[in-house]
Amino acid sequence: MTYISNSWPRAIAHVDGDAFFASVEQAVKPYLKGRPVVTGKERNIVAAASYEARAFGVKRGVALWEAKKMCPGLVVLPTDYETVSIFSQRMYEIMRRYSPVVEEYSVDEAFVDLTGVRRVHRMKYEAIVRQIQQEIHRELNITVSVGLSVSKVLAKIASKWQKPAGFTRISMYEREDRLRDYPLDNIWNIGPNTAGLLQGHGIRTALAFANQPRGLVEDILTKPGVEVWQELNGESVWPVETGLKQKVKSISKTKTFTPPSGDKEYVYAQLIKNMENACIKARRYKRAPKTVAVFLKEQNYRSLGMETKLARPTAWPVELMEVIRKMFDQLYVPGQQYRATGCIFGELNSSETVQMSLFERRGNVEKMRRLYMAVDELKEKYGKHAVHQCVSLPAQSVQHLTSRGDMPSRKLKLITGETSRRRLPLPMLE
Repeated sequence: MTYISNSWPRAIAHVDGDAFFASVEQAVKPYLKGRPVVTGKERNIVAAASYEARAFGVKRGVALWEAKKMCPGLVVLPTDYETVSIFSQRMYEIMRRYSPVVEEYSVDEAFVDLTGVRRVHRMKYEAIVRQIQQEIHRELNITVSVGLSVSKVLAKIASKWQKPAGFTRISMYEREDRLRDYPLDNIWNIGPNTAGLLQGHGIRTALAFANQPRGLVEDILTKPGVEVWQELNGESVWPVETGLKQKVKSISKTKTFTPPSGDKEYVYAQLIKNMENACIKARRYKRAPKTVAVFLKEQNYRSLGMETKLARPTAWPVELMEVIRKMFDQLYVPGQQYRATGCIFGELNSSETVQMSLFERRGNVEKMRRLYMAVDELKEKYGKHAVHQCVSLPAQSVQHLTSRGDMPSRKLKLITGETSRRRLPLPMLE
């Protein structure tokens, strides 16, 4: 296809793993290639499904008993978060060979800003993207689908166009053809409410939306919707962000455990472990929550939760213990069986500009800050939960050892230099 001079004011690629969790299992277990595979054995629900399984109608969220009826030869595995994380980091490393501007958007997808690097690599943008795709396949034995365009929204649309292992380009020259029949509710960051609002104004496709006058769009939508409109028109207003996600609005950590338990201190330990995980993530982003919510999920999947506002933002577990315990004691019902707990941090503030309360001593706050700096250093050296609250100890033990679940391969096979009590600090999912 012929290029025109302004076809590539920017060049942004979106790399999207194909059935990533299931594909990783097939990559590390070659005998599973071509077979229908799902992960999620530890939760009794399909967490990810290979394309071979999807051909039978098996998809994320389906109960395992139902998935097995749909596909009698289904291979069911526990979710191996650590191995998936290792593959994810290696995938990002391949992208960084071609551009230092890589945004790790999620564990299985990333944006890459390639603007200007074709001169460095002496290749067209399309050739660079195809080479990234081929190297991921050759080195990791998994496939990714890739979209190349002039903005993040258009690149994400392009990557979904042909899956699996697809490549789609949307230059400024091709933009209208690609958007002409593209559904509104498939556009990234256009939710069902926004789509319904636009449809109420007679706007039904991405191209129809992009072709609206800016004034009309600003009258109908808030700033995020206007920015999507700009991106659809080839104006790159959302940069590829290489740093930490400072714009994160909340942090949520939840964990399902099997078998379900009615042991009060065990369930509480699971909740505290989730709180500690949320604190680790918040400190990494230099954020601190002003509100904390917790929930307990019963065996029948019914969830009960509470939320409280803190005197001041904090991401130090020792300062959250009392408030978490109070909420837990009000939610816990003796004799009830629980299968999951969760902790949600909201109203995130910068942890570097926290305002102390009137009666706090600055010296005590400084001691706490130095304590958790040391904890985080130990975490980096010896593993995520090298230091943790004593009450979370029951939750640090092995999970999912019932007939319904088993251990991921990374947990069963030690790497040279590891012991059952000390493991190498390989990249982990947060």
